[in-house]
Amino acid sequence: MKDKLRKKILDARFALMPEVRRARSREIEQRLFSLPEFSKATTVMFYASFQSEVETHGMIRRALAEGKHVVLPRVKGKELELLEIGNFDRDVSPGAWGIPEPDQGKPANVHDIGLIVVPGAVFDERGNRVGYGAGFYDKLLAQYRGMTAALAFELQVVPQVPAAAHDVPMKKIVTETRIIETNSKS
Repeated sequence: MKDKLRKKILDARFALMPEVRRARSREIEQRLFSLPEFSKATTVMFYASFQSEVETHGMIRRALAEGKHVVLPRVKGKELELLEIGNFDRDVSPGAWGIPEPDQGKPANVHDIGLIVVPGAVFDERGNRVGYGAGFYDKLLAQYRGMTAALAFELQVVPQVPAAAHDVPMKKIVTETRIIETNSKS
């Protein structure tokens, strides 16, 4: 069920024209940066976007320019290693599966992060998430109790996502048209 849903939504996301994806990503950026939780957070963890994901490279540069501490994940075995970067263009290069990740940076502790910006394939309005299947974010979020905000195009939000007991729902989902408050207590 999750695999079919993931494929269907990712196919639709890949079908977005690059200029449409860029414009929608800019709308999402404005909504994310307007969140009080974003303003309050001194340290924000982003993902470095890849392929058809909501584009975050500009968001990362902007957050750094605004004086935020920015943390990015790097795949290390079956886990995500968290590194604080100082300069996106200098500190980030293609890593596992060609996904941009930090090749240098200061080790970061998940509990010092004020907001984690989460990628994913499919979401529902309760904050349930279907990722890409490797479980990296599920493991990371299981140990985190702070604010989470998923970035998604509206086409990635569906009425219901199958959720398992170990899945950690998002607290907010930011799309190009709205900010979804999920009321998740996780």
